[in-house]
Amino acid sequence: MEDIDIPTYFICPISLQIMKDPVTAITGITYDRESIEQWVLTAEDAACPVTKQPLPSDSDMTPNHTLRRLIQAWCTANANYGIDRIPTPKSPLSISHVLKLHRQLNIPELSLSALKVLDVLANESEKNRKCMADAGTAKAMVSLIVKYFQEHRILGLEEAFRILHLTWKPSLDNIYMVKQNFDLTESILWILQVDHKDDKSYSVVKNLAILVLKTIIDVASSSLLERLQNNFFHVTVKMLRHDHLSEQARKAMLHVLIDLCPWGRNRIKIVEAGAVFELIELELGHPGKHVTELIFCLLAHLCACADGRAQLVKHAVGIAMVSKRILRVSPGTDDRAVHVLAMIARHSATDEVLGEMLKVGAVAKLCMVIQADCQDYLKKKAREILRLHNNTWTNSPCIAVYLFTKFS
Repeated sequence: MEDIDIPTYFICPISLQIMKDPVTAITGITYDRESIEQWVLTAEDAACPVTKQPLPSDSDMTPNHTLRRLIQAWCTANANYGIDRIPTPKSPLSISHVLKLHRQLNIPELSLSALKVLDVLANESEKNRKCMADAGTAKAMVSLIVKYFQEHRILGLEEAFRILHLTWKPSLDNIYMVKQNFDLTESILWILQVDHKDDKSYSVVKNLAILVLKTIIDVASSSLLERLQNNFFHVTVKMLRHDHLSEQARKAMLHVLIDLCPWGRNRIKIVEAGAVFELIELELGHPGKHVTELIFCLLAHLCACADGRAQLVKHAVGIAMVSKRILRVSPGTDDRAVHVLAMIARHSATDEVLGEMLKVGAVAKLCMVIQADCQDYLKKKAREILRLHNNTWTNSPCIAVYLFTKFS
């Protein structure tokens, strides 16, 4: 190809490659569609790369069919040099086409095929997803998911959840549609509870359902958040250690439970669902930094109530796990782990608990926090915990005397 003279007007000014789908911007300059759309999408104040004139994100790009045909003819003429002919690009997705597919969803014999086409389109490009969002695809998917739930139908749910996740945007219409939609929440709960003979394959649907659940919780009304039943929390807490849960879905589920803590009696319900035990067991599996940070954030919420603290103390390695993560993960984890130990030391300090804190190294770790390169507020909190039970811990043979030096 080095010996071939490529006409300069075949070359995209951005990618410097032969254009596959030439389009002309409102500034009169022709670019390859993919390159200019990516340019406009990622630039803060998009301007034409050549003329430097403003290029609004909603401006139309006009297909340059004549230039495309010239490029295709040139590619064919130079096929002997190893140049492949560029294919004729597909027409951009239109709202009218998306609405036609929406109507087909209501026709039994066309519903599944229309759903699969929408799934392909949503996965194809960001431009398609924007077009589908503008056409109200999220609303269509919510209606379809609720309908499948009412019919106890599983076929097509994977596509419906994936399309909803990909085309969701927090518009006023979408928020109004889901913020008090108990049927949609119940639909997701049903999906998470369904047992399937091929659970590994069906877990894709569960992962997608959890991502959608986070979207709902982010915009849900206080009425919906406060009226969630115990079964909701038993099901969602159980999913935390599901064998085939993706890291993205696990983080989404942790975010859901964290966001639900402040509402009504949700914190108590989460504790009663066994969340403290599940979180400790999950953390013992070393799930990764970001998951650990979320685990400790949720633990800090749950240990603010007596039942939560009781569950952590009851677990054989609860206090030990919290202690060992201090100074090992991140400043955020340090903050929440010390906070958990502070609540235990203040409100659950039986002789047995104080002895365990000493035995598993929690007291030694607090002394290390005081001497480590930590934020001053964290050192202050560690000192306060040590002062609470100084008489119990200072003379113990379980802790090296030098660790108390700076504290004293």
